[in-house]
Amino acid sequence: MDSLTQIVLGASVGEVVLGKKVGNKAMLYGAIAGTIPDLDTFVGYFTDTITAIEIHRGFSHSIVFSILFAPVFGWLISKIERKSEANWKDWSRLMFWGLVTHPLLDAHTTWGTQLFWPLDLRLAYKNIFVIDPLYTLPFLVFLILAMRKKRASPERRKLNYWGLRISSFYLLVVTLMLKAYTFGKFTDSLDNQGIAYEDIETKPAPLNTILWTANVKLEDKFLIGDYSLFDSQPVQYYEYPKNHHLLGDLKNDKNVQRLIDISNGWYTISEKDGKLFFNDLRFGTLSLASKDENFVFSYELIPENGTIRAREVKKGRSDAKKLLADLGERILGN
Repeated sequence: MDSLTQIVLGASVGEVVLGKKVGNKAMLYGAIAGTIPDLDTFVGYFTDTITAIEIHRGFSHSIVFSILFAPVFGWLISKIERKSEANWKDWSRLMFWGLVTHPLLDAHTTWGTQLFWPLDLRLAYKNIFVIDPLYTLPFLVFLILAMRKKRASPERRKLNYWGLRISSFYLLVVTLMLKAYTFGKFTDSLDNQGIAYEDIETKPAPLNTILWTANVKLEDKFLIGDYSLFDSQPVQYYEYPKNHHLLGDLKNDKNVQRLIDISNGWYTISEKDGKLFFNDLRFGTLSLASKDENFVFSYELIPENGTIRAREVKKGRSDAKKLLADLGERILGN
C-alpha cells in the first residue's frame, strides 16, 4: 500500500500496543515501524532493475525480518525514550506488530509480499489497489480524533478501534466479496462469449473497488477486460498477442528468465524501432478506454556484455492524467 496508508496502520497498531503507557509516542513509533519495510525501494539506486524488483517486498516484508529487527529497533527506542514508562520489551512488541502488519496489508495488493521469506512464495490476494481512499481516509479520521484525546481516556481507545474495525471490515469483507462477485461476472461473460481460457486473474482498477479488471490467458494471447458494478452491457475484452517468439534465443537468457518468473508468465513481448520490450501484464495498461499497448510496467531488453539488461520504461504525468480521466468515465458504467 501507499506510504500514508502504512503510516496510518502503523500508528493505529502502535496505539493498540502501547497507547496507554506512552500516548501519542506509541502512534509516532508505530508510524515509523509502518514505513520501515518499504525502505527496500532504495535498493534500486544501487543495483540493477531486475534485482531491485526481486528485492522489493521480499526480506523486509517477511515475518523473519519482523522477528529479527523488532528487538533491535525496540532497544534503540528504549535508549532514546529512557524516561518513558515503557521498557525494551514493550518497544520491541510495538515494533514487531508495526513491522509485520505492513506486509500483511501489502499481501492484499497485486504486487503481493514474500511474507514467508526465504520461501519462494509471494502472497498476492489482489483485492485492493495500492492506493484506496475508502480504506485510508476513514481510518485516518478516527486516528486523528483518537490522537486528540488524553492517553488514559477510554474514548481514545474506542476511536482507534473503530478506525481499525472499519478499515479491516472494508479490506477483509467488502473488497473480498466484490472480488468474488466480479470474478463471477468475468467468468460468466467468457462462457457466454464462447471463449476457452487457460487462466484468469482479477484485480480492482486504481483508486477504487467499483471497477475491476481481468487478465485472461489463452494459448497464444491474453485478453484484458473490465467490469464496473454499474455496467449494463457485456464485458468487452481486448486482445494482446503474447509474441513470445520474438525473444528467440533470448528466452534462455538468465535475466529474461528472471523477468518471466517475476511476472508469473503473464507477459507479452513487443517490438518497436528494432527494440524489444518485456511487458508485465499483471498491472495492466495505462488506459481503460480501448486497447492500449502502454503497459504500466514495461522493460526494454538491452543486450550488454553477453547477457540482457532490463531498463524500465518511465511514465510521465500525462500517462497518469489519461488514466484518471478514463477511470472517471469508466467507473460510471458502460
